[in-house]
Amino acid sequence: MSNQQKKNTFYGAAAFLAMTTIIVKVIGAIYKIPLTALLPDEAYADFNAAYNIYTFFLTISTAGLPVALSKTVSECNALGRQNQKAKVFQVAFFAFLFMGLFSFVCMSVFSPIVATYVLQNEKAVFAVLALSPAVLCTCLCSAFRGYAQGHMNMVPTGISQVIEALCKLFLGLALAFIILNSGIPDEDLKSRLSASGALLGVSIGSILSVVFLAINHIRTNKRDSKPSSDKADRSGQILSRLLKLAIPITLSSCTLSIVNLIDTGLVQSQLQSVFTAIQDGLTGINNSVLDIFPKAVEIFQGNLAAYQEALLTDPSTTLDPILDSARSLYGAYSKTMSIYNLPFNLMVPLTACIVPGVSACIARRDGLGAQRTTESAMRVSALIALPCGFGLFALGTPIIQLLTVGNVDESIAGPLLSILGIASLFVCIQVVASAILQANGIVNLPIITMVIGGVAKVIVSYTLVGNPKFMIFGAPIGTLTCFVVVSVLNLLIIKRMVPHPPRLTVVFFKPLIASLIMAAAAWGCQGLLAKVFHGSFLMNAVATAGGILAGVVVYVILIVALRVLSREDLEMMPKGDKIAKLLRIR
Repeated sequence: MSNQQKKNTFYGAAAFLAMTTIIVKVIGAIYKIPLTALLPDEAYADFNAAYNIYTFFLTISTAGLPVALSKTVSECNALGRQNQKAKVFQVAFFAFLFMGLFSFVCMSVFSPIVATYVLQNEKAVFAVLALSPAVLCTCLCSAFRGYAQGHMNMVPTGISQVIEALCKLFLGLALAFIILNSGIPDEDLKSRLSASGALLGVSIGSILSVVFLAINHIRTNKRDSKPSSDKADRSGQILSRLLKLAIPITLSSCTLSIVNLIDTGLVQSQLQSVFTAIQDGLTGINNSVLDIFPKAVEIFQGNLAAYQEALLTDPSTTLDPILDSARSLYGAYSKTMSIYNLPFNLMVPLTACIVPGVSACIARRDGLGAQRTTESAMRVSALIALPCGFGLFALGTPIIQLLTVGNVDESIAGPLLSILGIASLFVCIQVVASAILQANGIVNLPIITMVIGGVAKVIVSYTLVGNPKFMIFGAPIGTLTCFVVVSVLNLLIIKRMVPHPPRLTVVFFKPLIASLIMAAAAWGCQGLLAKVFHGSFLMNAVATAGGILAGVVVYVILIVALRVLSREDLEMMPKGDKIAKLLRIR
């Protein structure tokens, strides 16, 4: 195969995987946003807690080894070592099987311990159980995906991910809906089972995915098998080589998962400590943030009344005023997290382009080209992240009301989403800055900055969530603190260590001005329309949609008027040259 053919194969494979990744992210958003409207806050708290432990085990099991497998398989292909390639897959498959079984046992056999002591939410046990098959099957999927990617074949990976996403969307939502509308008399049990039903769709999708990948692997091997006389290395040597490649990648990938897992248990625990104090007669908390303490007292009193009523007919009731009150607040926070993650998901395709683009310039010793590519990437990310973040800040309450169809306490969830909107700006900056550092060969420092940010997040969350004046509002403040610290540190490292660093004023100034004016326009328009269109969910939705539309129109006009985009920026996009001609951008 010629170098040009190899290059075309690489970019074709990368483009296919990028396309399917975007599709999967879109399906994921379509899955989670209706789920926030469907599930009660308490059920969504169970859902999110279980998903965090699932993500942790999945990251530990599959972050580095698929990359190591694909790299090793690719090397074997290049050297024509077919027997070595087969042995590498065999060793890797059993390694994935072992890690998958370990994770499966932790999430199934020890699910009560995980839910009670790690997540600090014993009622999440059904949700954890529902996800346990998914972690095993996804580990096996990673073995087949890594092997296929080693052959530059991204099709099995892309198709299998879409299968998982579609099952999660249709089966997960359907099961949650069926359970919530079933005749189960115990409302608390029905709520907990609905979260499990939503997650069971994930497990079914992973089972179908591993079946598809196994069949594809067998067919491909039969078709492409070639006789070879090479002698394969010993299993221990192969495993050692794979782990040396996989462990550093795993460590860098699992940092955020560990922080999120710690944060999940910590927030639940600290909320329960405040509700315990309320049960013991805590009063006199004045000037709490957005009156969260009086609202928390009201939530607790409602749960206490429900518990006392249930106790009269069922002495063994599973209702728990303290735990259920904490689940209610954490569930409202979890629902806002689903929306807060959307800007980050939009960064995924962009960061996939940064590393090869900047790396190519560095390889050619084109410092100016590397700087231009970096600046363009950061400017495009700012053009996406800043309006999303400031838009969520300005319209946090009406957006959460619209997306959850009112199935959340908007007086709590609205301000939570507004704080997280600002945090999402720094999440996007951190992601892009990390990609720039990686493209310049600086791979360890982003891990250190994430650890520093994670420690800051845990300290702030522990301090504020346990304070009756802040309670659940301490959680998004902790998240904001984390990513401000990481973003600032990463940008400082870029400034000091990258040979031709981007000019941050050039990158951020005009998008920042446009986004602030856009947010003000959206907020003002929504406020005016809300005075005219009010009284029902539909009327409120019209006012919110009008505010968003006004913000979009103002933002597009400002982007063109301020000439924020350069021709280089547009050339990074599909049909960018035609857009540049249309807008007369040189």
